[in-house]
Amino acid sequence: MLLTGSLPLPWAMRMKIALGAAKGLAFLHEEAERPVIYRDFKTSNILLDADYNAKLSDFGLAKDGPEGDKTHVSTRVMGTYGYAAPEYVMTGHLTSKSDVYSFGVVLLEMITGRRSMDKTRPNGEHNLVEWARPYLGERRRFYKLIDPRLEGRFSIRGAQKAAQLATLCLSRDPKARPLMSEVHEALKPLPNLKDMACASPYFQAMQSERTGSNSSSINRSKGQPMRSLSISNSPYHQNQPFRSPKPIQ
Repeated sequence: MLLTGSLPLPWAMRMKIALGAAKGLAFLHEEAERPVIYRDFKTSNILLDADYNAKLSDFGLAKDGPEGDKTHVSTRVMGTYGYAAPEYVMTGHLTSKSDVYSFGVVLLEMITGRRSMDKTRPNGEHNLVEWARPYLGERRRFYKLIDPRLEGRFSIRGAQKAAQLATLCLSRDPKARPLMSEVHEALKPLPNLKDMACASPYFQAMQSERTGSNSSSINRSKGQPMRSLSISNSPYHQNQPFRSPKPIQ
């Protein structure tokens, strides 16, 4: 869960973790001696050291990427339900853009504080990506995506950019998704932006309207936090091919 003790993980820290994870995937895709497709990128496979520097773990499902004139690797569909790219699930054709989609899901988890799949939420909100799509890319609606536990303590420009990146990564057309090196470059300034939403009159007015019209809609005691970003000394978690992710113990 995106919590430090009893407090939500700060926005800048979330963006720092996303930046580190993007750097790891970019290296595998574009800088390694042989391209590697991670195939099971998810929050529980991101390890954090004491300074919240992100490292990728558990390469058990990783595959060598296509070489030469090949555009994809054909393989048995493996991974974790809720993170896998739709074209990979449907065809078994694996590309680096499959990892980009999974990164988009994780970035969305960091933005919203929700799990990729959560059957405890109301109908229509079980699948994070499908719930979030109508809000992504809309300036007046994307605020509804932001983890309410942050209480406005997030960068407006950073949140807009993160939402735009998530939209690109989650494109249904794999060719429209960016390279991970491009994602990494776009994320670089986000941890350091200081334009906090809580200082914005527009955000304050929106929050007042939101809480006034539905005071029970932001009930933090009922909110379901996203799965843990594993600390570096925690045990690795088992991969379950296409089953709903188990809560971290």
